[in-house]
Amino acid sequence: MSAVNNPATVGECLRVGAGFSQGDRNWIAEQFVTLDHRLAAFHADSTELEIMVKDRGAPGQKVTLECWIAGRQKIVTTSTEEDLNAALHDVRDDLRRKLDDAKTRQEPRNNRHLRERAEPEAELVE
Repeated sequence: MSAVNNPATVGECLRVGAGFSQGDRNWIAEQFVTLDHRLAAFHADSTELEIMVKDRGAPGQKVTLECWIAGRQKIVTTSTEEDLNAALHDVRDDLRRKLDDAKTRQEPRNNRHLRERAEPEAELVE
């Protein structure tokens, strides 16, 4: 059971920026639905996602996905893939990795504490 009463979802938090229309929003949200699991740990009212594309369909297009979660640094992912679908998947997967990394950075303190407590007991047994 999640402690978050109103968990963030892509459908609720996604804004489309430059280069995309509101008509693209549902299609993009479908591509990003796998992020819902990662975002569910955060409140929807304190989480924002914005997707933008520069020079859409042209050589050198650049897709940017920005993620704001209250109390954390902004996460920015970019892709220069020429295929728009590939670029969307690239920024989605990169955001998923960065969210995992951010979560891991917050937990090592607890994990290290558990390891330090376990090691002296192991030495006493020997």
